[in-house]
Amino acid sequence: MGSAIQIQFRRFIGTGMKHILTFLTFCGFETMLLIAFATCTAAAQETTPSYAIASPPVCQNNKGEPVRFENQMSPKAKSAAGMARRDDKGMPVIYRFAYAKSPQSLQQFIDRHECAHHQTGDIDRPHPPRNSPDHMMNESIADCIAILRMRDETTDSQTQIQNVTIELRQAMAAVGFPASTIDSRISNINNCAQKATTASDFIKAILDHRAAN
Repeated sequence: MGSAIQIQFRRFIGTGMKHILTFLTFCGFETMLLIAFATCTAAAQETTPSYAIASPPVCQNNKGEPVRFENQMSPKAKSAAGMARRDDKGMPVIYRFAYAKSPQSLQQFIDRHECAHHQTGDIDRPHPPRNSPDHMMNESIADCIAILRMRDETTDSQTQIQNVTIELRQAMAAVGFPASTIDSRISNINNCAQKATTASDFIKAILDHRAAN
């Protein structure tokens, strides 16, 4: 499905994702942003700000199953992170790590990004090799769905989107992502926020395409 889905959905998400986005990959499709799990070195002695934890959004997977959100502690994390997977009972879940370490705009974006992996069925599909074009495309699609939902579901959405890009840029830069990779991801997010489509229609297009191929 690699090249076909890349060509079809590049119209939706733009062409900015040219650089590799590195993600930690666990069993199946358990993904976690590397930006949030770099250990604290020199920053360990700095005071870490604490933020209120946002309420999770509504999330159902592509099979209509409700997705559970679960807060987890991660003392060494620099910022919030999320991981989408099925738990040991086979139920869809999103683990929320160290959310109190990031502003609510970034928390909300991560929630919706991880929810998107459930909504598009990524969790139950064979996981493509890390850093492969298909893997990068899945992450780009999840970013696009997340920002479309924030645009349409949050109050003062333009400010929220701006906050997301600022906070994400800072978090990625703090752990050493090159500027070109950060710029590509932010460009994709900004392009998606301008698309004349909804998250629901975008998800439907993806699911229809995958069903037909």
